[in-house]
Amino acid sequence: MPPLITIDRVAKSYATGQGEVHALNDVSFEVKREEFVSILGPSGCGKSTLLRIIDGLTPFDSGRVEIDGKPVAGPGPDRAMVFQHFALLPWATVLQNVMFPLEIRDVPVAEREERARQLIVQVGLSGFEHHYPRTLSGGMQQRVGIARALVVDPEILLMDEPFGALDALTRTLLQDELLELWSRDRKTVVFVTHSIDEAVYLSDRIVTMSPRPGTVAEVIEVPLNRDRNADVRDTSQFVDAVSYLRQSLRHYVSVEERSR
Repeated sequence: MPPLITIDRVAKSYATGQGEVHALNDVSFEVKREEFVSILGPSGCGKSTLLRIIDGLTPFDSGRVEIDGKPVAGPGPDRAMVFQHFALLPWATVLQNVMFPLEIRDVPVAEREERARQLIVQVGLSGFEHHYPRTLSGGMQQRVGIARALVVDPEILLMDEPFGALDALTRTLLQDELLELWSRDRKTVVFVTHSIDEAVYLSDRIVTMSPRPGTVAEVIEVPLNRDRNADVRDTSQFVDAVSYLRQSLRHYVSVEERSR
């Protein structure tokens, strides 16, 4: 099958007060339909920029980005983003936040409320429909963010360090919940993270990136079956994959430091 997402020789630079910053250089990889791919790399390597380019929120300087063979020219209904810092509407309830993407698409009120309520149940927030974000824990707020992204039934789910601001226990619980949601609908997921353990636990493949300007250092297949639970973290395959990635990323960071 042809890839759903194609990134081909993408480059991106920013103009700043201190001069031009080269964020990405010659980035190329593909994502298959229904695949869960994580992008892993050090801070500042352009992971979030790349995700925003795929979503159509950020233009790029050169290269090619395609979704299902069509050039990305801006945001589209086939993609939805989950952000690290929740980005919820503080004046809106859980139900209103989840319905919001349907509202701006002029979906009839009854239909958007039904779809939103179904997603609220799926992410474990039944009974909190009329709560405001300020009354929710960080984990609950991120569940709202995930429900809001899924309510439009996108083909592609883009996740920018969605669990990065959460405590370790909540992060682990939400990883399990995300795997359960993904197993149910098999969305194509591109997931940005700093966590090696998280990338191995969630992904089919992992794209590692070098320090800025970010480029693809390596793409590895995760040697785990898709039917996963917390016990897989104790297997030799998991431990070996984490160890390999840690050594690989340490190598690229040390090379950058030596070149300064």
